[in-house]
Amino acid sequence: MTQQERYESAKQMYGALGVDTDAAIAKLKEIPVSLHCWQGDDVIGFDHDGPLTGGIQTTGDYPGKARTPKELMQDMDKAISLMPGKKKLNLHASYAVFEEGEFADRDKLEPKHFAKWVEFAKERNMGIDFNPTFFSHDKIKDGLTLTSPDEEIRQFWINHGKACIRISEYFAKETGVPCVMNIWIGDGFKDIPADRMGPRMRYKDSIEQILSEPYDKNLVKPCVESKVFGIGVEAYTAGSAEFTLSFAATHDGVLPLMDNGHYHPTEVVSDKIPALLCFFPEIALHITRPIRWDSDHVVLYDDETREMAKEIVRCGGLDRVYMALDYFDASINRISAWTVGFRSWQKALLNALCTPNEMLKKLQDESRFTELMVMQEEIKTYPFGAVWEEYCRQCGVAGDTGWLEEIKEYEAKVLSLRK
Repeated sequence: MTQQERYESAKQMYGALGVDTDAAIAKLKEIPVSLHCWQGDDVIGFDHDGPLTGGIQTTGDYPGKARTPKELMQDMDKAISLMPGKKKLNLHASYAVFEEGEFADRDKLEPKHFAKWVEFAKERNMGIDFNPTFFSHDKIKDGLTLTSPDEEIRQFWINHGKACIRISEYFAKETGVPCVMNIWIGDGFKDIPADRMGPRMRYKDSIEQILSEPYDKNLVKPCVESKVFGIGVEAYTAGSAEFTLSFAATHDGVLPLMDNGHYHPTEVVSDKIPALLCFFPEIALHITRPIRWDSDHVVLYDDETREMAKEIVRCGGLDRVYMALDYFDASINRISAWTVGFRSWQKALLNALCTPNEMLKKLQDESRFTELMVMQEEIKTYPFGAVWEEYCRQCGVAGDTGWLEEIKEYEAKVLSLRK
């Protein structure tokens, strides 16, 4: 049976459930997903020579890490060529590209320092999302940035945030696509603090000062991201889930951003998505795969990944949820990590679009729970792989593991030469 025959057979099976697979494929082609630049160089960036600090950690030392902007862009290009679907570019401020002999500290960053990334994005018809970088810098004092009691330190990071607002608006104007600007800090304490509220009040004031920078709310979408803990700040983090959610709810135009590695192990973001969509016009996600903690493993086509995608689709959230990948694995080929993660999320979205959500909802609303369970289990073995292959074919990429051979060849010819 040919690939096209397999697809036609699958199309008929899904059609019997009221699912139009052609429409699902066409819809997914329109949905942008942000691809994070920091997978390619282990979150190091280009504005410092020191180690990664600030409550996060990359493990592994696989050969071939990108060392320059040119190498990082080259590697991203290779990964992008192996992924179906629509992409955005996701940058951290630490990836500013300076001309020879030029340097600007983070509080003095300007749009011109990201002009090469804008050129890269526009040539590939991509929008750009952005993240101020509140880690890996010598002006982090005692592990604190926007919550620091040292006003000079805190003001430096406020000015950094304001600079990033201006840069985000520049991205949006240049690409014609709104820029999601995400604020996350690793500020916290290793052991039990004497004052939990004070740092959070300073954090609240700091974000408000950052957002006082004038910007077009149609172009810049500020977010606040929470975290349970980080390396070295296990006892307390200022930006808890309650803090960031409350801040977003009480500040017009600010979105809550949920990273599914930033919660307690028994919490699932798939359940939080519909809860937040009851109240927020828009929300944002950083999609990762936590194992025991926020370990940023490569996204796989696993249960929670599929459930998150299902909730976005079921809730009519494809135009209300900004989706971005966020992981950094240095123990395997980094381009493969990018590719597997992006393709896994695309599979999850396509699977959600091929789920007979209206039929299942009707069964639930009519309390026909026996039938609901049976149908939910039955569709798990439907020939989704044939639909995925057709989607990849239409996007001009391999639907099977054929792409891996390209990565192996690229590793042999390019990555292995980096010492």
